[in-house]
Amino acid sequence: RMEPSSDEVMDAVQAGLCDTFQRDFLCCRRIGSLPWKDLEHQLSIRPSFVLRILEQTINHPVSQKYPPSSQYRRLFLSELIKKHERTGAEPLDDIYTAFAEVLNSGDNTLCYKSYCLPTGDPVTLAENVAIISEGTTGLVTWEAALFLAEWAIENNGLFNNRTILELGSGIGLSGLVICRSCSPRRYTFSDSHQKVLQQLKENVLLNGFMLSEEPSDTRKTPTTIVSVTELDWESVTEQELVALDADLVIASDVVYDPDILASFSKVVKKLFCCTKAGNKLE
Repeated sequence: RMEPSSDEVMDAVQAGLCDTFQRDFLCCRRIGSLPWKDLEHQLSIRPSFVLRILEQTINHPVSQKYPPSSQYRRLFLSELIKKHERTGAEPLDDIYTAFAEVLNSGDNTLCYKSYCLPTGDPVTLAENVAIISEGTTGLVTWEAALFLAEWAIENNGLFNNRTILELGSGIGLSGLVICRSCSPRRYTFSDSHQKVLQQLKENVLLNGFMLSEEPSDTRKTPTTIVSVTELDWESVTEQELVALDADLVIASDVVYDPDILASFSKVVKKLFCCTKAGNKLE
């Protein structure tokens, strides 16, 4: 068996680095946490490799269709240009053209983050660029939702063919990943803030799901039946919870405020008290 050549080893390393940059860039991972040192090493060997990184990030089809915030793209390109300039190589027009386009794009209140599933397919979310807007923190993705999504992929058997209710869905990352990766029978996203519910519905549709208006929809289809419902933990009735018919309840990042704990406990207690006969709720 022949050993791989040095060029083949380098190609494999650079392919892995491209994948990492693509994944981290599309979901807007913190700029400082990207593997810049590894990139610097590769650029010292092959300065033109920067163009491949550009193609996998700024110019990637997902980024072109659903761009991260203009601020994030500016910061990313500034760092990319800095790393390339340190090599002493000739400037590359493509990078400066991309930077000029971002500078001219202006700022929007909405941006996109795309999370790559193990299959390589993205789950894309439109979210607000501000952490707090419209009087809520629910219009951005929080890390707890990302961790729950990753845990769900690793434990997908728990969600397969289940009827799931998510409490405090926010803009939908965990649920969309579960719907795409874990094949639940039915999935109900829920929240109480009108702006969050509106953005949540748009994100569900953005990722190719149709919305069912009826929680009890029992269509015999190979795809997950998805619904979005308003659910106020203080005022929801047992009758409304029974209609959801959930056998699995999940939540992430819903106890960040001590004032919410009592309401959260109350709705969970109601869920256990109103489960249909013969159903086991987890």
